[in-house]
Amino acid sequence: MMFSEEMIRKMLPKTYSRKHVAREVFIAITHFDTLVPIVDKYVYSDGTAKNLMSLTGTLPVIYNDKTYNIPVCTWIEESYPQTAPICYVRPTREMLIVKGKYVSSNGEVELPYLEEWNKRKCNLVTLLQVMVAMFGEFPPLCMRPFSELEQASCRHQYQRQTDVFSNADGSLYINILGEDNRPFQQHNETNC
Repeated sequence: MMFSEEMIRKMLPKTYSRKHVAREVFIAITHFDTLVPIVDKYVYSDGTAKNLMSLTGTLPVIYNDKTYNIPVCTWIEESYPQTAPICYVRPTREMLIVKGKYVSSNGEVELPYLEEWNKRKCNLVTLLQVMVAMFGEFPPLCMRPFSELEQASCRHQYQRQTDVFSNADGSLYINILGEDNRPFQQHNETNC
């Protein structure tokens, strides 16, 4: 979906400097078309929650001459541009956060650009460009390791036929076959 500056302005809660924020968000999504503006609930560490604008999606990062799409979420607070955005990497289930120089164990991005935020000199596009550059030097995510054995075992499990049966009382059970294609014995049964 294409977002106009006017659409973004209308999305923003009235507590924002709507014209300024809408302009910056529009410029950011023009440069990074893999990001989408979303208004959603952000929960602070003290438990309070607010509806905030975020730029959510992926940033293309070059590492070892390959491009990786790093999932991110950049929250823009109501006080923006006086305060810096709150940025996170958002790993998929196949990814792990690499805690390091610029990313905490919970995925929060901790860049000098954010710590030294200056409302007159800093903006969203430059922040995103800094994130791309830093993530290219210090990748914030990695793929979960899967051994060949685990992958083969998963494929084998999906290839097995599973039959669902019903007991006289109406409850259901499945008959799981062992490696020898014979049913597991009673001593191997588990109640879940």
